[in-house]
Amino acid sequence: MEQTSIAAEAPKGQTLYERALRSLPGGNSRSTLFVAPHPPYAARGDGCEIVDVDGHRVIDLQNNYTALIHGHAFGPVVQAAAAALAEGSAFGLPTSSEIELAECLAGRVGWAEQWRFANSGTEAVMMAVRAARAATGRDGLLRFANCYHGSWDAVVRRGSHGVPAAAQRDVLTMALGDGEAFVAALDEHEERLAAVLLDLMPNRAGLQPLPASFVELVREQTARRGIALVIDEVITFRLAPGGLQSLYGVEGDLIALGKMIGGGFPVGAVGGRAAFMDVFDPRRPDAVAHGGTFSANPVTMRAGLAALQAFQLADIQRINALGDRLREGLRERGWSVTGQGSLLQIGSQDPTALWWRLYEAGVLIAGNGLVCISTPMDEQVIERVLGAFERVGAAVR
Repeated sequence: MEQTSIAAEAPKGQTLYERALRSLPGGNSRSTLFVAPHPPYAARGDGCEIVDVDGHRVIDLQNNYTALIHGHAFGPVVQAAAAALAEGSAFGLPTSSEIELAECLAGRVGWAEQWRFANSGTEAVMMAVRAARAATGRDGLLRFANCYHGSWDAVVRRGSHGVPAAAQRDVLTMALGDGEAFVAALDEHEERLAAVLLDLMPNRAGLQPLPASFVELVREQTARRGIALVIDEVITFRLAPGGLQSLYGVEGDLIALGKMIGGGFPVGAVGGRAAFMDVFDPRRPDAVAHGGTFSANPVTMRAGLAALQAFQLADIQRINALGDRLREGLRERGWSVTGQGSLLQIGSQDPTALWWRLYEAGVLIAGNGLVCISTPMDEQVIERVLGAFERVGAAVR
């Protein structure tokens, strides 16, 4: 029997963007990727480079917002994912792959004994806060202003469109880095706070590492008052084998991960001390429910394990050094740049103009100036990037 396609045909001569507008509001599915008037569309990637649908090749310093630690089409990850896919992409049963990735993460974050997996950093933060609430019997959450923790209603910027005020009824937002105000808030709200949510180098707040004294204060105060410290390392976990928190020497109670631990596939993970993670144990009559059709799917788990196994101390130190070299070179050329190790953020009076001029010069960065190094990069790539910034000139600094 002949089958008839019901797919709408695009009019001849339409651009990809014009086609996209027919079915995707704004032409794509991720607000964070939008750059006016509209971003180019990627066709393929290899190593540290991307080619768009118009054939324009760029050095990828965005790496899907830091997720692609090994760049594009990294052999060991491709092989691991393909092998897993050949055996089945997802099951209604657990698999050994989630055990192996959990063991790998527990080996890197020694205080986080137990783990559960989700499909994004947003979900990881959600489940970490839920675990803290269940373990403490309190509802309140303290977070810091201008810090991004995903798209969950409770942690987005207050007043965001589409988010009811009631969603943040139990959320207290504090100025970042103000120790005196932080202690005063705890004095006032201690009995209702389940958790403090902390990013040690928040991207949206300028990618500046927090002062060690403030981080130590937060840990000391939360531990003394029985409030869970939830550390968000969705972006910063790449900076050391145990993440940025290991460089501070401060241990949390729960940690949220994502991005690079999935090898380029959708992933989130929440880990922590057994006293907090045990709330997920389904053998408990009061267990916290945590589902997700594709949580801990074997393709992501195998790809993530391959990515982490190929990202050891020497690899971390090498790309951190490349990040330091790029930061130094940019500052020498008059650019404002922040960050640490393989993570950077470029300051500009006109971020959109900077984005497009760099793209035309052969470099892709994030719309807010976020930049990250991947393992396929070397000194020659950094010099090419610096050359592109020189060609862009001072007009968009």
